[in-house]
This record gives sequence, structure tokens and C-alpha cells, in this order.
Amino acid sequence: MSAWYPRVTVPATSANLGPGFDAFGVAIAVHFTVTAGPREAQRIVPTGEGEGELPTDDRNLVWRALRRYCDRFGVDVPDVTVMAENEIPLERGMGSSAAAAVAGAALGRALTDGGGKDQQLIDLAAELEGHPDNAAAAVLGGLVVCQGGVATRLEPTDRLVPVLCVPADRQSTITARAVLPETVSLKEAAANGARAAIVLAGLAGLIAWDPAAMWDVLHEPPRLEMMAPSGRLVRDLRAAGIGACLSGAGPSVLALIESGNEVGLGVIRSVAGQEAGKQFDVRPSRWDLAGASVGRDARISGPCRTN
Repeated sequence: MSAWYPRVTVPATSANLGPGFDAFGVAIAVHFTVTAGPREAQRIVPTGEGEGELPTDDRNLVWRALRRYCDRFGVDVPDVTVMAENEIPLERGMGSSAAAAVAGAALGRALTDGGGKDQQLIDLAAELEGHPDNAAAAVLGGLVVCQGGVATRLEPTDRLVPVLCVPADRQSTITARAVLPETVSLKEAAANGARAAIVLAGLAGLIAWDPAAMWDVLHEPPRLEMMAPSGRLVRDLRAAGIGACLSGAGPSVLALIESGNEVGLGVIRSVAGQEAGKQFDVRPSRWDLAGASVGRDARISGPCRTN
């Protein structure tokens, strides 16, 4: 019997958003798309970012997440090949690992009809990827707050738009987490919490956006020192009155400006080019509100086998 093969599209994500360390995340309209198809020699066929360097066999994170989903929900593993088209730069703080884990889990659910709520997909992806903020934003889209692993989704305001400044250099999350301090002062932690509330309310459109609140003492200082070009860019953007922070663990920088603010975009391009040594690709984007979405590929149909 013939069956349509599913296609899953997952957005890039930016976590932390300055003072919301390991709690805030937002989905951005840069995408990772996986499509199941009849079994071929390669288990995974990657194109785009990561092509030629990511595993094409069962070690690939997409496939490991798909298998983890099947094990978790007691369903047979489909015997398929997965085409993976990736727009998300690797190891740049844009949630490429979370996108791969979410894509594999969501594809497993779509292929097997094995069930499971979105929160369970978030949990599964977080187990593989390490923390839930990126995974939650990738599954749910929009703006998320994670507390105790449970995600709450908010709608980001359309009055703000994200601008990503993406360097050629990479930075692993493991290395970026290794430099974090074990303690901060109570005074600093309290002030950081207040700024986090202001950033969250501003991103959700509940109050006027205050770019001066978008800075952090928990994770950014040692990371900005370690990633010197990113540190200079964040410092200079803030000095120009633009809200900016590391995107996730870096080294990409996320800047936020008002929608239609061409002057602000020009400032970002100028600062990224002149002050930071022309090391950053400035990419205006938009929020992704859909999160992980499932369609079907009209180009491919055929028997969907399990083993």
C-alpha cells in the first residue's frame, strides 16, 4: 500500500536573550527540513549547512532522535532514508543541534503515528541536546520560557525584528559552558532577574522595548571575553543604543530593532563591518511562529516499511 512520506520543518532558535540564561528562547525563520523517503544506501542525505561533515549513517543526530522517539513510545523504527536540508549554521549559537533533535523526534512521530505531546518531544530533544530552551522554541515556535523543563509559549511582538550577526568562526556549546562562573553575588542575581523580566515583557509587546535591559551577568561576561570579536560587536551595538546579546552560547550575536527601522539596520551593518573587523554576516530575519511543522512530500510516495 502506498503512503505519503512526511516532511518536517524546524526553525532556528536563539536562547538566553541576554539575561534569560537557560530559560528564554525564541524561534527565528531560518529552517532545517527533513523528509523521509524510500531506503537508500545512506541513512541521512544532508544538504546545505553541514553537508560533507555530518554523519550520514545511524550516528546522525536526526536519526538518533528518531530512534529515541520510537524506543520511548514503543513503535517500530521505520526503514527509511532521510533527506536533510539545513539553513542553520553549525556551532554558531542558533540551535542547529536542537533543530536536528526536534526534527528527528517529530519525524518519528509523523512516520509512526506513535503519539506523544509537544512537551514530550521537547523533553526527548533536550535529553539529546542538553537543555530545553532551544528545543522548546524549536517545537513550539514563538517566544518561550522554560522552568523546570516545562515550556510556556508567548507570542513575540511584531514590532521587533531579529537581526543575526553570524561569524565564520564556530564555538561549541560545551566549551562555552565550561567558562561559566559557579557563583555570582546576590545583588547581581537580583538585578539580572529584573532585567530578564523587562526583556521578556518587551519581547512579548507588553511594555515598550528597552534595549538597555538586554545584558547579563550570569553567562555573558566570560563568553564575551573568550569570543573577542563577538564581545566587541555586542559592546559597540549597545553603545549605539541597540539591544544586543550573544545568541545562545555564541559566537553569533542577536540584535533587536523596531520593524521597518532601516536606520537601525544600517547601524548594525556599519558596526559589524567597521568595528568588528568585517567578520560578521548580517542577516535580518523574522520570528518563526509555527515551530516544528509537518507536511507531506508530493514528490515521494511508496511503501513505508518498518524493521
